[in-house]
Amino acid sequence: MSLRQVFCQDKAIGTLQRAFSAGKVPHAYIFAGAEGVGKFKTAREWAKLLLCKNPAIENDFADSCGLCQSCKLFEAGSHPDFYYIYKELVEFTKEPKGRKTPVDLPIDVIREFLIEKVFTKPAFSQRKVFVVSEAEKLNPSSQNALLKVLEEPPEYCCIILLCTRMEKLLPTTKSRCQTVRFGPIDEARIIEKLREMHLEQKQAQYFARLSQGSLGAACRWAQLELAGANLYRIKTELLRGLARLELADALELAEQFLDDSKKIAAVWSELDPATSKTDVNRRAQKTLIQIITSALHDAMKLNVTPAAPAFNFDQKEQIEELAGRFGPEQAGEKIADCYKSLRWIESAVNERLVFEQLLLNLAGADIIRIAD
Repeated sequence: MSLRQVFCQDKAIGTLQRAFSAGKVPHAYIFAGAEGVGKFKTAREWAKLLLCKNPAIENDFADSCGLCQSCKLFEAGSHPDFYYIYKELVEFTKEPKGRKTPVDLPIDVIREFLIEKVFTKPAFSQRKVFVVSEAEKLNPSSQNALLKVLEEPPEYCCIILLCTRMEKLLPTTKSRCQTVRFGPIDEARIIEKLREMHLEQKQAQYFARLSQGSLGAACRWAQLELAGANLYRIKTELLRGLARLELADALELAEQFLDDSKKIAAVWSELDPATSKTDVNRRAQKTLIQIITSALHDAMKLNVTPAAPAFNFDQKEQIEELAGRFGPEQAGEKIADCYKSLRWIESAVNERLVFEQLLLNLAGADIIRIAD
């Protein structure tokens, strides 16, 4: 792959190209945008270009040559001057082995895989490049540890923070980095990609729309579907249950949610063994809540702007039933409850309690309270 093959991010690529052309590459970037819109791919290809021995420049567009020893080492995953940093590296820190992957990106990982390595000169190229995944999970201690590097970086250093939630970064962190923003991917391009993966048209259109411009999320759901997770069937049955949800059925449906979540997570773990099981479980749970949220959005829009495109275009009957139960304001309140549930999942609240609370609330009985 190359920078030319990163699509729908012309503005971000243009910002990087101007810096390279002017010979003024910042020592630190924040690549900001939703998950799955190309931040990591761009960071990887940008790093490859910065490390390249013989960059190819055509029509004022710079890219890695793909032929030099640096590019070959990079593609082989063995370049000595490229560091990819993610929270699962905690298993390889100096502390005792067997540590659980934490929710935050721990300071141990930042110290051992970035700070301790940044001040040694490049071994092969003229630069060292560090890409930090899920920078929004850097806790204050980790960010404060980074500040020394961000304030007085070596001239050969380039650090790229990949971030989905800018509000999680400290002002001091943001002020020392150049922010490059990534927008959503066009729905038609996502559908095209999913069809290339041999997903059926209806499923491709649904996952593309549910992803809200995140090619990465849509492709992951497509992979789950093709690997036998039956995500599309689960969503279809889920919406049928929601449309006719009664108080007496809420706990039973919550149990079904838990079972479906575990099945999705089991397949997800096989597809992505490098990610901790805790994170995979959370992602599976969040996917189910996203499906509920999409149905409520459709119901709200049906009452306000009936002609607006729907996430669940394939289940109009169920959306009409939901729209008949919830007016626009009430649907908005239920959507807010869904986002609250997502925060609880991130905070490691018991998943059974999260699903039961949400479904009891949707059934009209807000009888369980969890502190925000």
